[in-house]
Amino acid sequence: MKLPQLNLLIKNLAFAALLLAAIVTLYHFAAQHPTQWDMTQNASNSLADSSVNVLSQLQGEIKLTMYVTGQNANLGDMHRLTRDFVALYQRYKPDISLTFIDPVKQPEEARKVNIHVNGEMLVDYGGKREHLTMLNEQALTSVLLRMAHTKNQLVMYLDGHGERNLEGIANHDLGEFGKRLQRNGFHLNSLNLTLAQEVPINANMLIITQPQIDLLQGEIDKLLRYIANGGNLLWLVDAEPLHGLERLAEKLDIILTPGIVIDPTAEKMNIPATWALGAGYPPHAITQSFNLNTVFPFARAIGWEENTAWQRTPLIEAAPRGWISRDTPQGKPHFNKAYDIPGPATIALALQRNINDREQRIVIVGSGSFLANTYSGNGGNIDLGINMTNWLGNEERLITTQPRAVKDGMINLSKVHLAIISGSLLIATPILLTMVGTMLWWRRRR
Repeated sequence: MKLPQLNLLIKNLAFAALLLAAIVTLYHFAAQHPTQWDMTQNASNSLADSSVNVLSQLQGEIKLTMYVTGQNANLGDMHRLTRDFVALYQRYKPDISLTFIDPVKQPEEARKVNIHVNGEMLVDYGGKREHLTMLNEQALTSVLLRMAHTKNQLVMYLDGHGERNLEGIANHDLGEFGKRLQRNGFHLNSLNLTLAQEVPINANMLIITQPQIDLLQGEIDKLLRYIANGGNLLWLVDAEPLHGLERLAEKLDIILTPGIVIDPTAEKMNIPATWALGAGYPPHAITQSFNLNTVFPFARAIGWEENTAWQRTPLIEAAPRGWISRDTPQGKPHFNKAYDIPGPATIALALQRNINDREQRIVIVGSGSFLANTYSGNGGNIDLGINMTNWLGNEERLITTQPRAVKDGMINLSKVHLAIISGSLLIATPILLTMVGTMLWWRRRR
């Protein structure tokens, strides 16, 4: 073999050896440091940040038991679909186990744990067990979030004066908010202070919404004793008469400015200017990492007295280019220098102080409508409400954006469209490549 040919052979062998070494090195690096990118439109192959945050709060093994037959006429291989879904969670928490039981072949096993639906899942964690009949991220993360609550928190809400009902279905009620609280592990009970001797000592927090009739002086006394003893409170106050709650405002050293907040920015979003928008949030445990827009219909401004024992933190400052109107505007609102107060306006406020060897926490929001059934679905309203109750219940570690349903990004194609795509890929493309190759070969030969 001639010297030039030998040199070329050595170079080729060296190149092949280096290429093989590089491939082996990359393989070992990829095996030790796996990385994935989700390029789907709705990030359907990844978990939302809220789900990842919930998983980080759960210490110890999570056991998932799926009671399902192997095949489904519409969905196909249910074992594979379930494994692929659970793998999204196992990526962030490897100690999630998954077991399959066929309810047809093992009916006794299913009957022992009250399985009623093919495709039902049991979720076991920390001595708690829940049934899951819908397999999606929103459903499973909600169950895990509920299990992450280490306390059985009792939430009382004032009743008997026409207040918004946390278990009601009317537009002005807070039923959707109440359902979310229950799904997250809170227990709800109404409280009528004409019947109850005091606010129960086992209540973790009390929620007060706008009364429609005056509270009796004895009821106000009970509320003030609850505050004096260090009780936690969420007060949703509307721009309406307080019906006896003026004494509560004095006790908390706050000033409720008459009138409603006008936010001209809302008109640019094609919503009424009487809906104050929340976008940027001052730093606080309630608003940490919270970046969802919120809407506060017919909000009133909240001020406070200086030099008190309370530590105050504004949670939402709205209408920087707006004002506080003494009267509900008719038609397009206009600023009246003689009566109106220029913005911005604080419409949500957090209070805290140390009393009786514990920290007392209170949140006041100048709009009960923001959690009403009619408006709670706007932006992150319910998410913010849940954050407030988690903070009031001393569960800051569970403050997170609530899991949401994923938009369906599936593409449905007709048989004609499928035939066109298949024909293009299997017939037209090979023919085109063959023609191009033949043309290049013919040119080179000539």
